[in-house]
Parts: sequence; C-alpha cells; structure tokens
Amino acid sequence: MRFNDGFWILKNGVRPHYGLQVVQSKQENDGYDLQVSTRPVRHRGDTLQGPVFSVRVHSPTQGVIGVRIEHFKSESPYPNIPLFPDAEPIKDANLGQNGDTLTLSSGGLTAEITSNPYTIVFKSKDRALTWAGEKHQALFDIPSRWTMNSASNSSCLALDPASNPVPAKKADTIRYLHSELNLAPGELVYGFGEQFGAFVKNGQSIKVWNQDGGTSSDQAYKCVPFYITNRGYGVFINHPGEVEVEVGSEKVSRVGVSVADSNLEYFLIYGDTPLQILERYTRVTGRPALLPTWTFGLWLSTSFLTDYSSTTVSSFLQGMKDRKCNVRTMHFDCFWMKQYEWCSFTFDPENFPNPEEYLRQIKSNFNVNVCVWINPYISQLSPIFDEGVKGGYFIKRTNGKTWQWDFWQPGMAIVDITNSAACDWYLGKLSALIDIGVDCFKTDFGERIPHENVVYHDSSDPMRMHNSYSVLYNELVYKLLEKRLGKGQACLFARSSAAGGQRFPVHWGGDCESTFEAMNEAIRGALSLTSSGFAYAAHDIGGFEGHPPAEVYQRWVAFGIFSSHSRLHGSSSYRVPWNYGEDAANNMAKWLDAKHRLMPYLYNLAIQANAQGHPMQRAMFLEFPEDRTAHFLDRQYMLGPSLLVAPVFEPLGQESEYYLPSGRWTSFFDPSRLVTGPKWIKEQVPLDEIPVWVRQGSVLPLGPSNVGKPDYDFAADLELQMYEIDDGADLIAPIPTGQGDAVAGTVRVVRQGKAISLEVSNASLKGSIKTTIIAEEADLQASFA
Repeated sequence: MRFNDGFWILKNGVRPHYGLQVVQSKQENDGYDLQVSTRPVRHRGDTLQGPVFSVRVHSPTQGVIGVRIEHFKSESPYPNIPLFPDAEPIKDANLGQNGDTLTLSSGGLTAEITSNPYTIVFKSKDRALTWAGEKHQALFDIPSRWTMNSASNSSCLALDPASNPVPAKKADTIRYLHSELNLAPGELVYGFGEQFGAFVKNGQSIKVWNQDGGTSSDQAYKCVPFYITNRGYGVFINHPGEVEVEVGSEKVSRVGVSVADSNLEYFLIYGDTPLQILERYTRVTGRPALLPTWTFGLWLSTSFLTDYSSTTVSSFLQGMKDRKCNVRTMHFDCFWMKQYEWCSFTFDPENFPNPEEYLRQIKSNFNVNVCVWINPYISQLSPIFDEGVKGGYFIKRTNGKTWQWDFWQPGMAIVDITNSAACDWYLGKLSALIDIGVDCFKTDFGERIPHENVVYHDSSDPMRMHNSYSVLYNELVYKLLEKRLGKGQACLFARSSAAGGQRFPVHWGGDCESTFEAMNEAIRGALSLTSSGFAYAAHDIGGFEGHPPAEVYQRWVAFGIFSSHSRLHGSSSYRVPWNYGEDAANNMAKWLDAKHRLMPYLYNLAIQANAQGHPMQRAMFLEFPEDRTAHFLDRQYMLGPSLLVAPVFEPLGQESEYYLPSGRWTSFFDPSRLVTGPKWIKEQVPLDEIPVWVRQGSVLPLGPSNVGKPDYDFAADLELQMYEIDDGADLIAPIPTGQGDAVAGTVRVVRQGKAISLEVSNASLKGSIKTTIIAEEADLQASFA
C-alpha cells in the first residue's frame, strides 16, 4: 500500500501515527518487550493518548530475529501460519546493552535497538544488513475509497454480483500497520512465492493474495510473504492474509510492508549463504516432504478440453511405450468425471464403464501410477451436492445460506475446510478412489476463496483464510494419501499454495500460453517459488493454452524433463510427442533416459530438500552469491549444486545466450567440450540439444542407460562420474536406495596429486560401481581403497 505523495508528503486524507520513542523496555528470556509512543513524550500530559505500539523484538531460533508490532492487543484470530511444524527451534538468544542501546544476538545476527529516536539496526559479523529507522514503523488511517481494488475493501473479487448485488457498507477509513526496512545500494530482492514478472523484484508492488490470473499477469497462485536478498538475509512476514509490499517502489530505498490489521510481525533471517537462509526459513515454516521416486518420472495428462476415453488413454500409453518415452504417472484431467458434475468424484460411466478394472489393467500393462484431477468446489449439478448442503459441509454466507456462484461450475459451493465433519465427508470420496487404484491427486484451484459476507464453521477470519485455504486443502489430501499409502508415498500435483505449503508437494505453475515468452514466465515463476522455501517446481510442458509450434514444444520438453518434475499437459490439444513429429519423440526419449540415469543424484537432492530445505531447482545467485552477474539471471538455473541447465527460448536459426560462472565446466552430453568461466556462451543450439553443464569438482552418481523408469535400485550398475576433482579434495557421495532417506552407502573420493582413490562404506557396492574420470589429464587413475 502506498501512503505517500512522493517522498515527503502524505496523500490527501492519510492520518499517520509513527513509532517515535521507546518509553518503556522490559527484558525477557529471548528478547525485549518495548512500549513505543507515537508522539514525543516531554511530560506526563503526552502519555494520555495513543496509539502506543507494543513491540516485541525476540529470537525464536538461531539466526532469526523477529519484530512483532501490535496496536490493539486482542486474541489472535485464526488461522495463523504454523511455525516450526516439523523441526524444533534452536534457542540461541543473547541479550546485552551498550550504553543506551539494547542488543539481541543469535546465530551471527545482531539487532541493536535505540530508544530516542526509536530504531532497529540488523547487523552481521562484519556489516549492517538493513535497518528500521526513525518513522519506519507506523499506523495509517486512510480513506476506504482508495482501496476499492484491494481485497480488504472489495466484494467484487469474492462474490458473484448477481447473487449479492449490494456490497456491504464500508467504514470511512481503513487502518493499516506498516513497517519499512532499508535497501542498500546494489541490494536486490527475490521471492514472494511464485511470481511470473521480473525475477528481481526491486521496483515492484507485490500483493500477497492468491489469485487465478495465469502466468502472464501480476497475479499469482502461490503467494508467499517471504523475500530473500543478495545482501545476506531474508524476511518472512508472519501474516496469513493480504500483505501489500512496496519493494523500492513507493520509497526507492526501502521495502514497505502493510497489513490491514492490528498486528504485524516479521522475522529477519540471516545466513552465511543464501542456502543457509532458506534452511533457517524452512525450519520456521516447514520442510518439503520427501517424495517417492516414481514421481520424478514422466507424467502424461489427457489434457483438459480434449475428448478422451479408456481407449484414448491406452493408445497414448502404448504409443509412448513404443517410442521409449515411458510414462510413469498417467493423469486423468477434469473430464474423467461427467460434465457439469465437478466434483462428483465418480468416473464417467460412458467413457470408463469399469474404472477399477481399467486402472488395474493400465498399471499392469504400462507400469503407471494413476493421478486424477480434483478440487474443493462442488457443482449444484453434482449428485453429491445435496449431501453437502444437508450436512452443512459448505462455506456459508452471513445470512446462513450456502455460498454459491457460477464462475466455474453451475451454482458451485466450496467445502468448508474448517468443519471436521465436512473434511471427513470429502476424504471419504477420495478414499473410495484410492480403493479402486488412484495413487495421487491433482489438487487444482483453491485460489478463488471468498472473503466477504462469508462465515466459516469455526468462525475463522475470512481474510486470513483466503490464502490459508490452499495450504489446509492440500494438507488434508496429502495426509490422507500418507495414511492410506504409507509414509513417504504421498504426492500431490497442486496449483495453489502459501507460506508453509512447501510441506505438501508437488506444485506446478498454472495456466500458461504456448509460446517462448510463456516458457520464460514458467521459469521465472519456478525460480521465485524455489527462492521462497519450495523445493520442487513443475509446469505444463508445451504450454496450457493454445497448440505450441513444434519447436516450442521440443524446447519446452527439454526444459520440463530437466525440471524436478515433468508433466505433459495442455488445454484443448494433446501433448503426446508424435503430434509434433517423430523427431520430438526421439528427443524426448533421449532426455528422459538422461533424467532416469541422473536419479541417484536427483534423489539425493530430494533428501537434502527434506532435511535442510535446499531447493532442487536453484536460481543462479543461490549457488554463486559472490558472482554479481549471477544475481540477475532468470533464464537458466542450477539443478542442485552440480548441474547448470540453460533452456533455449530462441527460434531455430537464432543464437541462445547463457552464462557460465567461474571455474571449469564440462558439457554433460559432450564431455569433450570444456569451458572455463566466467564466460557468456552465445551459440545456435540444435533442436535435439539442451545446454546442460557439469560444475568442476562434481561427483555424479548415475544409473544405467535404458532403465526406462525413475524408480530402480540406485546401488546396482552404478557409474560414478568425476569432473576435474581438485588436488587435495576430499568428497563424500551418498548413494541413496530410493526408499525414503536411506542410503546404500557412501563413496569417499580423495585426490592426491594425479591419484584418485575411492573408499566405499558398503563392501557390496564395490563390485557394482563403474568409475569414469572426466578431466583434462587423461592419465588420472582411480583405485578402490
């Protein structure tokens, strides 16, 4: 929210109250409780009126300092973002005082608090990171007419006008709490969840408010109130509702955060590296779950508006198998149910007369798992709609009637996720699908959740529930799968999410066009998401809307397979490769085989994501924080620490351009090609290639060729590829089993001079490991110790 007219003057009608002076401080175990006046206190008369802010500066866990600003103290509304849901906080608060300055230190981060003027400076060991200066905390009363396009004062975003044509009467003013942090020269900001616009967020106004706007707008399906900077810290705004952020946009050297609420809390998170920042952030909000190995294979969708039946699906699976493009998950999109009946959770009997037998058949014939499309919306034409109304399972209007509208399905209602009986009813429908062979669910939608003139079963605050609904919805379905299929076997394919939603993967990027531009939107969205605590990222290969030209399809297939998760999906056209030429199928088979071979490496990344919160697909700055060029790159990424992937966005005949940071790089597909960085590469890339480079000092564990699937014994027929190991290096390569986080053993790689020795922790691995040394010096030898 912008309150100023320029820098010095407030907009007409704004009434400000700035936090000016600490009038009382109290030391607690992990921080300080401050009373901050909004007027200079010169005598007792200045204490007679408010507002007075209650500010708590504290350290909940190592390397994290929180600032909670309260205006009116009251019981916290529900829902809130769960903190430390699966990892205990590490207590590390050290309090002190230097003259009149209070200090709080934790994990290399220090906050220095002065009383008059009231300021908070956040420092690392060697410099100031950022600060909240004088007047950086404030309460603003603004005219409500300003915010008619804001969720906090708009009924049009949440209600069907035909069903409720008269908006509720608005108050004359809306009160916002506001806080600012300084931006240093050269400081760049990233994150805020899945954002499809410019990757560097400086100069942008960000609204943390989930919306279904496609990938070509400033709206997003997965908004997360977290950002990370290239200056060594991140900021998590602990608020589940609408958060408005001005990133150097209202005031060009500050990040301003506003909420229409009586309290605002943020955590400043420090780390020696960007990955450590994400590790500490995901300790607070939750770590991504470890996914089963089969999810990393190829997913094929029926697509959305296409005509399909059991015959169509079987022909697609056979065609893919014949072309060595083996599908590991078959996804049935919306029309597996009858039209107008979404959701009925029943297979359309005309196209799938015996679904249980059919699912058993394709699993046996094609080794696929089965995913079906669902959402939390129930059409009034669904045969289960009356059950929901009778049971009181849907969100209601304030007048007690079921909330309905027509903007997706006729007269649809929304399951009230706060009603345990409604959740049991909903899960009963899904459990029946698991009984007949469904293995996972595509949990679509969850963004169009009403926030005005509605009431929840447990009296949740609708504004706070709007974003939170997506996380609770995905958690509900994920935990059912976990309960039915076993720990480590659950997987979703989700579109909407919010802070903490990384615990219930996988997430895909939503509706995109079938163009090179949309492909670039997909990569920006993925990198913003994985810079915000999410480990995995997927997208509609080939684009959702429209029919992609063959070269767009092939470039997108290469990008998609070298993403953490790979799904072929479209709207009104199929995405099977032979629709784009048999050469497309040949190339897909080659790239898919490469991904299958890389599974021991990739699954190690998944284990690390679960244990430490490190993403699989990483923006370049996360791996190369000292390389200033890497801070701006949004058309390439690291797949873990060792592989650099540079998808091609140019038409045939034009040159693609990408950047290799400092060090030696070896082409994954052509090991004879070596490049010393830093260097920009400008080249024409043939349609059957994608630039994938291996970083110097990497040890890649690879499975065999032509294995045809992602889930196999990673410890059998293993090849260990070593890329220019430095003299004196001592590296450990874990070999996962593919069953949870278990490892079959580790290989220690030690180089002394021209000799490389391998030490294997498990003797049974020795006979199965083939070693390949890829380096300039061909006379390097490897031996088992």
